[in-house]
Amino acid sequence: MAPDSLDLVDYPEPEPSAREIRVRVEACAVCRTDLHLIEGDIDPGKLPVVPGHMIVGTVEQTGFEARRFQLGDRVGIAWLRHTCGRCDDCRSGAENLCRGSEYTGCHADGGYADSCVVDESYAYALDDAWSALETAPLLCSGIIGYRALQRAALAPGGSVGLFGFGSSAAMVARLARHRGHPFFAFSRGEAHLEEAKRIGAAWAGHADDHPGEPLDAAIVFAPAGPVVPPALRAVRPGGRVVLAGIHMSEIPALDYERHLFHEKILTSVEANTRADGVAFLEEACAAGIRPKVQVFPLERANEALAGLKAGELDGTAVLDCG
Repeated sequence: MAPDSLDLVDYPEPEPSAREIRVRVEACAVCRTDLHLIEGDIDPGKLPVVPGHMIVGTVEQTGFEARRFQLGDRVGIAWLRHTCGRCDDCRSGAENLCRGSEYTGCHADGGYADSCVVDESYAYALDDAWSALETAPLLCSGIIGYRALQRAALAPGGSVGLFGFGSSAAMVARLARHRGHPFFAFSRGEAHLEEAKRIGAAWAGHADDHPGEPLDAAIVFAPAGPVVPPALRAVRPGGRVVLAGIHMSEIPALDYERHLFHEKILTSVEANTRADGVAFLEEACAAGIRPKVQVFPLERANEALAGLKAGELDGTAVLDCG
């Protein structure tokens, strides 16, 4: 599907079930996952579906068993919206791997809307310190970036390469700096490289360039398989490469001795746990991580998606739904 395939339609306000809350949407950030869903790279859980899973709003109605929030409370809704709670993964703290998981804007209507519903246990309590427009990108780009950085398993002072320097990578860069990790930025976009330098990159260049020293870890944000071999070459023996995307084009054949030997580790990220979300939002507040945003009214969602696809956005696209 093309990014102009979203239609603006009227539909009834959703009614919250027993443990759900209905949220009046103030802002919803635009994610590359939305683009993957719209273009058919990822199968949606239902059709038609309202996209959007980086949602900030206020509670306007509660189900009869919902007790966690009060009317008027500010909350966030992210990608993960349901897990079974019974499988080994759920019981071991790895609910992101639950095979019964469901996702906002995929299995249920999301935040490109005036309102949406979610089980209260999958909503995040937010304060009013930051605007809804600033907070929305934290709820996926930020949380997934946080989990990717955790999976990089850096030792104190360890270096990390960020391949692809969009919204998520920019937040991880700030988080890495806050933790004392030098970061190295790899991007084909000169504007992105300049942004990385402004944030404090130890080095910035293209994916095939050599950063001048072996890296302790690398995170691949770009959904481009051909970036994986250079990332593996960039890390030291025993280094780790984390693939942070939900979808990636085909990865070229890897040469064992050049790319994987010396106990290099290639791993991935699948969604996040609610604990990841809580921990990241707390750390983002402490570190003062405020994403750069480009605001669009809700009715221009197709324009925001087209800008994301073309790499022409100046920051994270956020839909003003208020």
